Amino acid sequence: MQTKAGMTSRAAHEEYMRSALALAQKGAGRVSPNPMVGALVVRGKRVIGSGYHRIFGAAHAEVHALRRAGTRARGADLYVTLEPCSHRGKTPPCVDQVIASGIKRVFIGQVDPNPLVRGRGIRRLRAAGIEVMVGVLCAECMVVNAAFNKHVTTGLPLVTLKAAMTLDGKIATRTGDSRWISCEQSRRLVHCMRASVDAVMVGIGTVIADNPRLNVRLGRQCTRNPLRIVIDSRLRIDPVCNLLQAGLAVGTLIVANTRAAASVKAEMLRSRGAEVLGCRMKGRRIDLSHLMSILGKRGINHILLEGGSTLIGEALRSRIVDRAMLFYAPKIFGGSDGLGMAAGRGPSEIAGCLQLTGMTVRPVGSDFLVEGRLHYGD
Repeated sequence: MQTKAGMTSRAAHEEYMRSALALAQKGAGRVSPNPMVGALVVRGKRVIGSGYHRIFGAAHAEVHALRRAGTRARGADLYVTLEPCSHRGKTPPCVDQVIASGIKRVFIGQVDPNPLVRGRGIRRLRAAGIEVMVGVLCAECMVVNAAFNKHVTTGLPLVTLKAAMTLDGKIATRTGDSRWISCEQSRRLVHCMRASVDAVMVGIGTVIADNPRLNVRLGRQCTRNPLRIVIDSRLRIDPVCNLLQAGLAVGTLIVANTRAAASVKAEMLRSRGAEVLGCRMKGRRIDLSHLMSILGKRGINHILLEGGSTLIGEALRSRIVDRAMLFYAPKIFGGSDGLGMAAGRGPSEIAGCLQLTGMTVRPVGSDFLVEGRLHYGD
């Protein structure tokens, strides 16, 4: 088995898969509800073709890589972060093109959890006499497509909670001032995150207090903005706020409210390009679990939940949050009257606390970022 000089076979396979993963992430924010996928064609120690899924509805990663390799693909190896598809969707099955190319071996990061695939591509490759190895950097491949994995298996979007706070856990002062708790580098990272998700969600309190745009401001690097979702049960949104600025494209803003909301206000918002979405209630608030089901059916894979404290508290109690990105600035407000991250009733005992698993901590400018998965204890 050929390997790179000075490397074990396993190390070489993992290095190629890491390169494929780096390619896959170039499709972030452009391929949803499809997965992000990267692929390399390797002959001996040389990469002779590479590609990634660039945009929803266009050619998949394997096709781009095989096209670049051309006839040199015969007898070569293919590294792909996700099992090649075996069904016809917007494009032909990738597995057919892999077989036709004469590829000798295929190294796969993750089995596709899509019920339409789920091992069928692997079986077809093996039936064609192609050697297949599955599970190269599987955990890393699953992280890249965490949103796709959840959506395709449950029909629900992945929800990532983002919050910026002081060391004493405050997201705003007693007067509501929050600009800026986090540093410039942290704010830029949030814009990069917005560019990679399908939607950004906030509560009406945040809209009233901050008048945000919730768009991506990365200059020429990115011109794509996510869908904006405002939780506003009583339609308190101001028609002249930044989210409803002139030129709002239809389909870029959802105002989620109760069916009892004033129809005159709703029609006025619709006339300005917003969608007013009637939602089921849970007590006196919008049923966030039901809303996630509605959004999932629309093909929304990944939502960035940016606050405020009332929505964050309700989201945690509703158990819709999957992951957290918590930015801590080296600042202390002091006192007890600043605004905490999550409003509403918390647990009565330590045993009822939510757990952050798979936690990582890293510096971002003068801040530090804590990331992890939410574990609800059952």
